[in-house]
Amino acid sequence: MAAALAAFRRHLAAERGLSPHTVRAYLGDISALLRHAAEQEGCTAIADIDIAVLRGWLGSQHRSGQARTTLARRAAAARAFTAFAHGRGWLAVDPGAQLASPKVARQLPQVLGQDEVLAVLDRPTQSGEVAAAALVLRDTAIMELLYATGIRVSELCGLDVGDLDTGRRTVRVLGKRSKERVVPVGLPAVRAVLSWQGQGRPAVAAAASGAALFLGARGGRIDPRTVRRVVHTRIAAARSVPDTGPHGLRHTAATHLLEGGADLRSVQEMLGHASLATTQLYTHVSIDRLISAYHQAHPRA
Repeated sequence: MAAALAAFRRHLAAERGLSPHTVRAYLGDISALLRHAAEQEGCTAIADIDIAVLRGWLGSQHRSGQARTTLARRAAAARAFTAFAHGRGWLAVDPGAQLASPKVARQLPQVLGQDEVLAVLDRPTQSGEVAAAALVLRDTAIMELLYATGIRVSELCGLDVGDLDTGRRTVRVLGKRSKERVVPVGLPAVRAVLSWQGQGRPAVAAAASGAALFLGARGGRIDPRTVRRVVHTRIAAARSVPDTGPHGLRHTAATHLLEGGADLRSVQEMLGHASLATTQLYTHVSIDRLISAYHQAHPRA
């Protein structure tokens, strides 16, 4: 079973191109599944795993109080593993094909109003120390870029210096499963990134910086945890603005695009969603715009 888990790791990372975070989560889930199969169900080989084992494992997770979202992810991990094992010939049939996932109510993140975003982005921030002033420029560029593009926090952390095209005002982003896309960037965000590159980045750059666009305080590539802390801190400084994180800024950017008249397909392309259905769940349109569109489009409005 240990050899099967190692092979599954390579499959997820190399063949399916999943993110390191997703690979870790799936491996943790399947490790728990294999332990349950061996200790509770008496399985001695992968071939012994059937639908009863899978349901027994998920049932034990449910009884221990796991959330529906966790159960849904673990069911997805189990289906991915059994499909992989069936493809390798370790399972005569794929029991995961019979495994259902609990329905999860999707909650939308906090969406900021346009005036609230402006209150956060236009708030002056100053620092007397050179290193601290450099990080202020970095944090400003991060906030502007997240709101301007709606990119994921992992995508922002993966940006390199050459990914921003200042002439075309676009940024090249490497999204989920290594899918590349080009996203337009507004002029304020371009100016903020150029200020960070020209004045801030050289002050914190180190041997470990490489080509990374955004750096941590020690000079290495910035990590998602630091970006989340930056967003929460900047929003808290505005006081009257409700708290949200990078995902909230992504959702806010998409919502403001739709309210401004952008079509759903364009927003899908910008966000990097594989399915339009994901964008429809991820975004919402204000009731005022919906009523306006109805009156303009419907022949008997």
